[in-house]
This record gives sequence, C-alpha cells and structure tokens, in this order.
Amino acid sequence: MPVRQMPRLVAVLMSLILFSTQAFAQGAQKPYEPQVGQAGKDVVWVPTPQVLVEKMLDMAKVTPEDYVIDLGSGDGRTVITAAKRGATAMGIEYNPDMVALAQANAKTAGVTEKSTFVKADLFESDFSKAQVITMFLLPSINMKLRPKLLDMKPGTRIVTNSFTMEDWEADQSETVTDDCTSWCTAHLWIVPAKVEGTWTLPAGALTLKQEFQNISGTLGSTAITEGKLRGTQIEFTAAGQKYTGTVNGNSITGTTANGQSWTATHK
Repeated sequence: MPVRQMPRLVAVLMSLILFSTQAFAQGAQKPYEPQVGQAGKDVVWVPTPQVLVEKMLDMAKVTPEDYVIDLGSGDGRTVITAAKRGATAMGIEYNPDMVALAQANAKTAGVTEKSTFVKADLFESDFSKAQVITMFLLPSINMKLRPKLLDMKPGTRIVTNSFTMEDWEADQSETVTDDCTSWCTAHLWIVPAKVEGTWTLPAGALTLKQEFQNISGTLGSTAITEGKLRGTQIEFTAAGQKYTGTVNGNSITGTTANGQSWTATHK
C-alpha cells in the first residue's frame, strides 16, 4: 500500500472503532430504573408497598366489572394489580420514562389487554368514567383534585395511600402492619349523592343540609339525627324512626325501620 494512503486508512479504522464503541454503549445501556424520592411534576416518586396496594383495592372492593384509574401511576403496580383481579385499569403518569416502564411491567405480568398507561397531566385529564380512583399524592394535590372528585358519579370509590382530604373525612381507614414499614395506611371515600335542599314527603317537608357524607336537617318540625350518605344510600332518624333509602336524581325511595315504604321528591 502506498504510504500516502496510510492516513486515510487510519482515519477509516478510527471511525469504525468509534462507531462500534458507541453502538456497544447504546446496546449495553441499562433499562430505566426510577429512584425513590426522584422529582416529578407535582410530587416525588415513592412506590406504594405492594401489601398496601392489595389493601387499597380490597377496601375499594374492586371487581372485574370495575374501571380503575390510578392518578400518578409510577411504575404501574396498582394498575397491574387491579388488572390481575380482572378489572380494566388505566394509569395516568406525567413522566414518559415511567409510562414506558409501567407498560413493560404490564407486559411482563401478562395484563396488557386489561391495562393501559398514558402520559398526561392529572389536572387536564378526564377520569369521570372510573368506578374506582386510586392515588398516592400529597395532601395539597388531593385538595386541588377534591372538587373534581366530589363531582364524580355518586358511589365512586376513592382510595388513597396515607394522605387525607382534610375536612372530607374518610368513610374507612385501615393500617397494614404485616410486611409494611412505611406508607402503610389506606383511606377510602365513597362519593356521596347531592341531597341538600327541600324534599317533599307525605309526612311533610324533608329539609336537608349536607356536609360531604354527613347530613342534618328536619322532617316537618322534627330534627333528624344520625344522617349519613354512602354513595346513593341515605339514612337518618326522625322521631325515633330510622329511614333508609336510595337517592336517584331528584327522588328518594326507601323504607322505615318498621317496614313502611317512603318516597321523597326534590322541589
């Protein structure tokens, strides 16, 4: 080979070596591994212990007929667990790397037909069709979402890891003690029907005031006590008689403790 061609050959060889090195480095890149405490859009990432995921879904009584949406779905564990129970589940997550990781985890778990993950902002997302909402967010985020959650269909179950909704008291709270050392408490809310106002009964006007799932007021001139809503189910006591019923828009139908039927219509 002529000496004058040597520099060109060296340059070609160096280019090939550089290309091979880059290709090897790319091929040897480790899969994305999230770090506990890493920053996110609104919260840092801390995974919910699997034992608490199970407890949250137990408390929400998730069934294969349910559509579950996890707000801030992270590595996908809550969505995947719900899908394994037969539910259709979706995770909303802002971090695209987390979305890809969750999709890979769902594929490994064999639940891709029952689970989906979307890259989206919680505050710009429509989750109104869910029967169950799960989340592990900061109290300030819970409060920012609260008006939207309260406007969901009565009976929707909302379950959180650890953090509350302030003066909207949980309908149920449970703490896991086995195989859990931190973030071990779950809270459940049932979205209550809206019943505040005056209702007409044969026994007189039923005037109700509502504070989330708690109700007070009067039936005729008698104050009601022990007023409670659990989704569309209503109960209260008036003049020593317990009333239970089901709210359906502008009507309530039910029975008293002695078996007498009663109906009410909203004015």
